[in-house]
Amino acid sequence: MNPTRRTVLLVAGTGAAAALLPSPPAIAGAAAPEAAPALQPYASYWYPDSVPSGAPGAGITWRSLKAWSAADDTDLAFNAASVPLAERFTPTPVNTTARAGQARVQSLVSFGPTAGNPSQGSGTADHYALTHWSYVDELVFWGGSSGEGLILAPNAPIVDAAHRHGVPVLGNVFLPPAAFGGQLQWTRDLVQKDAAGHHPLATQLVAVAEAYGFDGWFVNAETGGGNAALATGMLGFLTELKALSRAKGLRVTWYDSMTVNGSVSWQGALNNQNRVFFQAADSMFVDFRWSASSLASSGTTAQQLGRSRYELWAGVDVEAAGWNRSVNWDAMVPGGSAHVVSVGFYRPEWTRNHLPATRTPGDFHAADDRFWSGRSLDPARPDTTDTWRAPAVFVADRSTVTALPFATTFNTGHGLRWYEDGRVTSTAPWNHLGLQDRLPSRRWVVRTTGQRPAVTFDFADAWRGGSSVLVDGTLTAPATLDVHATRLPIGPDTVVELTHRTDAGDVTVELAVATAEPPGPGQPYAYTYLPVTAGSDWGTSTVRLTGLPAGGTVHALGVRLTGTGAVKWRLGALAVRDEAARAPGTPVDARITDSSGGDLRLAWRAGPGGDVRQYTLHRVLPDGTRRFLGGTAQRAFFVGGSTPEGGEQAARFELRAVGELYTASAPATLTHTW
Repeated sequence: MNPTRRTVLLVAGTGAAAALLPSPPAIAGAAAPEAAPALQPYASYWYPDSVPSGAPGAGITWRSLKAWSAADDTDLAFNAASVPLAERFTPTPVNTTARAGQARVQSLVSFGPTAGNPSQGSGTADHYALTHWSYVDELVFWGGSSGEGLILAPNAPIVDAAHRHGVPVLGNVFLPPAAFGGQLQWTRDLVQKDAAGHHPLATQLVAVAEAYGFDGWFVNAETGGGNAALATGMLGFLTELKALSRAKGLRVTWYDSMTVNGSVSWQGALNNQNRVFFQAADSMFVDFRWSASSLASSGTTAQQLGRSRYELWAGVDVEAAGWNRSVNWDAMVPGGSAHVVSVGFYRPEWTRNHLPATRTPGDFHAADDRFWSGRSLDPARPDTTDTWRAPAVFVADRSTVTALPFATTFNTGHGLRWYEDGRVTSTAPWNHLGLQDRLPSRRWVVRTTGQRPAVTFDFADAWRGGSSVLVDGTLTAPATLDVHATRLPIGPDTVVELTHRTDAGDVTVELAVATAEPPGPGQPYAYTYLPVTAGSDWGTSTVRLTGLPAGGTVHALGVRLTGTGAVKWRLGALAVRDEAARAPGTPVDARITDSSGGDLRLAWRAGPGGDVRQYTLHRVLPDGTRRFLGGTAQRAFFVGGSTPEGGEQAARFELRAVGELYTASAPATLTHTW
């Protein structure tokens, strides 16, 4: 990639791009205030030590990471992720071209602006709600700018969603070029030593990752003007950062920018100019200037260093053109031989950003499915004429569905409304990725000898959350939809619960259960089909796995639909359990910790007993109805823009803990006097 194009990327990838993203209102379920709420918590960002001269712009707070401490971080409870990183497994690939154990995928995503990025979602459905986690091995929370801050900690909702699907998330350390406000002093600040010869900023970065619950750092040093001494300092810093990170189970990725002489010279390769930095990190993002020969030599060099060639992410810039970008795929992931290196997507949120301002969540997911699954929208039957080699074509998908109880309501983490038991409890649009469920890893595999129906996430109706799975088309033969790849034990009392509804047409529904892997890549599961009762209203069918071997394993779950003519069938929830659902304990010590008009900060402690998936907050209106205000996996929440309703003297709120099977605790009640 030529330097002129690289300059454009740098502008687009930092504060300039972030400024183009809308700053959403305060919380899911609340009306958008005219100004930023006084107590709204935001995602954290810092300079290494010194801050710019002058005063920050409106809505920007300049902070020094060196001065940070968890004890003084008043927003930490809102920003710390709660979901641990799940282990995942690789089922038999759904096609013959997707491979396990070779190339991986890294994704560099700007989810919002550096400053003013709400900690716990916001009141708009227009959000980059990534759902194709099964193809991603590392997510980088991209951002930073010279006028706001250079070091970004990821939002808790993003980390919680990624962790639920087994994907580690890295914060970003961005030292921008001087042409875009970068100051070499900031690089010196980052690599400074204390009197004992240690790097205090390395210690701080590890402390932040631990306190915030994410998985490490992406280090991108692109401020020019350095020398060999500064490069030596950077190498020492990186070495200590990696050592401290490894001790805490964290990782470090280096960006191909600074070289051993301290200059910034993007190599597009692993070579003598940057190999020491690669050796001091867990992986390296190879700049976009790569060629087939440079990647081939880079892979060889990595192996000669005793490292895996797949620890190199070859950058693919999709910010401007998405799947229309011309890419030499065979240089990275050839179809007829072993993969050369891994793939690093730069700004795949193009799938949202290229759409018109009138875009809907459905529009976004259609584009995102096209990006990750390919033009056929079915990983089991890739379109071989598609010039875009979607990840589903070359990377084997992964799943985290390995233990009981397991449940999903196919909630993507944003929506036009909020539903509970099929009823609307908030008409406000919202996004909060921390509420995203574990979602199907293969979208969408449909096997039929007849006409293939369309399968999508749909936002017009849901059982719980904001979305459901809609199957829409003309059935000319039975159609089997793969829903989840699993490793779930079968016991004598194991049941599967399917919550579904027929919106149009006459359809027979069967639960599909596979107790073994297919015989090879690209082969279908040998399903056992169990009858399910269908109806025109939401209903939950409970299916006992009788007849299947106790002590065996469920390897996949799906549904088979049989009918004639046009059919619309909706799947709202799926659960597998071997005992009755139990509600978690009621949250304790629920309290309003701060207030400013209708802006409230809430905090609580977990109640006794039962695993908690998330917490939900409702407002009880004067007529007794409950309005959903939001949910979170954290034990702190912000409510913005509340106003008195119906002449009430005080607002009443109910806080509930929600279990893995969506059973809710008795409420903890809070009141706020007007």
